[in-house]
Amino acid sequence: MLKQRVITALVLLAILLPALFAASPAPFIALTLLFIAAAAWEWARLNGVPGTGALLTGLLCAVLCAGLWLGGAVQRPLPWLWLAAALLWVLGGAAMLRRGVAGWPLWPRALRWLIGVVALVLAWLAMAQARRIGVNFLLSTLVLVWAADVFAYFAGRALGGKLTGGRKLAPGISPGKSWEGVWGGMLGVLLVALLWIAFDRAQAPASDSLYTRLAQGGWPLLVLGALFLAAMSVVGDLFESLIKRSAGMKDSSQLLPGHGGVLDRIDALLPTLPLAMALVSWSGVAGT
Repeated sequence: MLKQRVITALVLLAILLPALFAASPAPFIALTLLFIAAAAWEWARLNGVPGTGALLTGLLCAVLCAGLWLGGAVQRPLPWLWLAAALLWVLGGAAMLRRGVAGWPLWPRALRWLIGVVALVLAWLAMAQARRIGVNFLLSTLVLVWAADVFAYFAGRALGGKLTGGRKLAPGISPGKSWEGVWGGMLGVLLVALLWIAFDRAQAPASDSLYTRLAQGGWPLLVLGALFLAAMSVVGDLFESLIKRSAGMKDSSQLLPGHGGVLDRIDALLPTLPLAMALVSWSGVAGT
């Protein structure tokens, strides 16, 4: 399994890195469109739309994203869209997690299907806009999610249950997650933010990242913004775990050998990318 995971990771890096660092954002935007279409196919299957219907869902998602790209949405500021996405994720995410695994199938299938398509299209559009801002901005947003996950893992292994008397974060959805892990992930994100800002300021001219933009609005905005995004990355992770548990599946698919499916790799990014765009769009910092 480990060998398979490493091989898949190396292949993905060989595909993604040249596109990410290309002079034009177009190759990366086009490549991620294909990944989002694959995630939409997985979403449909997880929500009772098999076979041709799932394939058509992936195709529809790709067409919608391509239409937004060709229509100029990737190039235009969209503060109201990102605000709406933030509200939907904060309020809707809380409602869905509160209802739990048993509550998800009670939603109409068409609504569950639509929720996934909208979430995936918004995440892709936010990723495309982040790449147009710059590689450093996009990477800093992605690393926030990865740092939250890595630090949460090690904090959970070292302290899980020791500070809260064994209380779990969401035992009915993801029994392995602890509150200590969440807190460790948040502290890790703050550490990464400080180190990234120091790196940005050492460049000439100063480099542009998510953390530097938030810091322009003051240190309280940086701290609260980073913690908020770290918390919402956990919501994205729990949300996909809820759906998989409801469908009785361990992975969203086997498209990525050793890693599961595309959704398994991007679940925490689904809320984080649009919310990052909302923060920089409405914080009044330079360049938004």
